[in-house]
Order: sequence, then structure tokens, then C-alpha cells
Amino acid sequence: MGNENFKNITLQQMEAVISLVEERSFSRAAKRMLLTQPALTKNIKNVEDSLGVLVVNRSNAGISLTPEGKILYDYAQRMVKLRDEVKTKIIKLHENAGGDIYIGASTIPATYILPRALSAFCKTNPDIRIYIKAADSEEAMNMVLDGEVEIGCIGKKPLNKKLTAEPLWKDRLILAVPKLHPWRKKKSITLPELLNEPFVIREKGSATRELFESCLKESKSISLSHLNICGELGSSEAIKEAIIAGFGVSVISIHAVGRELSQGVLFEVPIQGCPMERNFYLIYRRKFDFRPFHKTFINFIKRYTPGGS
Repeated sequence: MGNENFKNITLQQMEAVISLVEERSFSRAAKRMLLTQPALTKNIKNVEDSLGVLVVNRSNAGISLTPEGKILYDYAQRMVKLRDEVKTKIIKLHENAGGDIYIGASTIPATYILPRALSAFCKTNPDIRIYIKAADSEEAMNMVLDGEVEIGCIGKKPLNKKLTAEPLWKDRLILAVPKLHPWRKKKSITLPELLNEPFVIREKGSATRELFESCLKESKSISLSHLNICGELGSSEAIKEAIIAGFGVSVISIHAVGRELSQGVLFEVPIQGCPMERNFYLIYRRKFDFRPFHKTFINFIKRYTPGGS
């Protein structure tokens, strides 16, 4: 017996064999498969032609499987079962609310906003697991572009056209000073006053730094080099601790110092003529294939309002 025609056997033909065995009748098997009886008979004949052997014994007493037919029937059941399992898993993939989401977030969202947001989110979506990688805004944007994460949350609107950006939350930068600083009771200061004060700055790539630098240029055509920079630090937490320790003053997100302001550990001192406001943005690749659980998270995060903002 040759085997060159084995590849011509179809799943429908396999199903015809299964139906014929289980129904014990060509007419009932045809009805089960929504076929005419001649069509069912042709399916069985095509199987036998492809194998080069009979798979069904036909007699007045009914039908029975040949030894070859028994082997075929056993594997046919397995193949049809596998096909049905594939269908079920694909359907569940699109219906299932569970899954893993990888987010690249800049310092403020990663440290001060998303942890509380995720606490609320996971109470109603326990099957969705969130993994956050913290970086500055530039690095987080590159994580999204490189496919290292699926979604980003950053403090500036990206210019790259491969990304979609949607505004999420408002942010305001403030000048923060420690509790014993002579400016703590002042209603405001001028930019020239700020120039001689020891100042700690965020690292390059930080959206906080970029916004502050832009404000300086627009207000008084001042660059960072005119400030008395006493240190450059890589996170808002480090900046906050440096201010509290008296190392210098700094500009920082209101989200990062809400607790310290309410406790009197830090004080806000407005800078005249230098309002510093921005949006945080949700970013993702334009061609990213969102699963239902991604959409569930995105819909939640768009509606979420950070506490104390």
C-alpha cells in the first residue's frame, strides 16, 4: 500500500468516518453532518481511495470497521478533538479578561500614581497582572518603541509618529523648600532670586527637567547653566530627600510631595511668572494588537483620577 495520497485526507472526511461509526448508518450520519447521503458516501470513498484500503465493511447486517478503519477512527477522534480545542482556546483568548500587561512609566506615574491606581484596578480585575518598569520619560518611550513594554505612561508628548499618545492626568511642578528655609513663608519669589540658591536638578531625559528648562527660557531667557546647581539626581524620591536634608531647593511634581506638604516637612514657594503645568500621556505603538484585558486596563486608567492631584 502506498502512502503518497495520505496528505489528501481532510478533516471533513475524518468527521464522516466518526459520524458513520457512531451513528451506525449512512443516512443518520449524513443527517448529523448536514450532508446528503451521497455526499457522505463520497467522503468515505475518498478516504478509502486516499489510503488504498477499505475502512468500512458494508453488509446487510450493517457496517463495521476494518482493522485499518479502527486505526483511522482512533486518530480521527484525536484530530477532531484537537481542532475543537484550538477553536475553544482562541475564543477564550478573546473573551477572557485575564492576562499580563507590561508598562514602562516615568518616575512620577511609576512611583506616585500607578501604585494606587493598580490597587483599585486589581480589586475588580484580579486576573489581570500588571508589571511596571520605571525609567525617565525618554527611556520609557524607547521601551514602548522597542517592544520591551506594551504601554507607556510618561510626562511629555512624544514626537515619534510610530506612537499614539493620549492625555491622562494633569501635573503641576512646584518649587519646594525645606521647613527651615527662609523662603518658606514668602508668598512668591522671582527668578533672579532663584539663581543664587543651591539647586538640585533631575537627570537629562527627565520630563520634569525639560519642562522646567523650557519655562526658564520662555519667562526670562534663562538656561540651567545660570542656576547654582549643587547636584543632579536620578529620581523624584532622591530630589525630595535632598530638599528635606537641606542640600538645596528644587522643582518637583506636586504628586511627589503631597504628603510632605500636608505634614509641613516641605513648603511650596511660587515662582513669579513661571507657571509649570503639563499632562501625563498614555502611549502605545500605533499598530499594537490590543487584547481585551489591555482594553479593560486602558479604559480604567483613562477614567482614574489621582488622589490629591
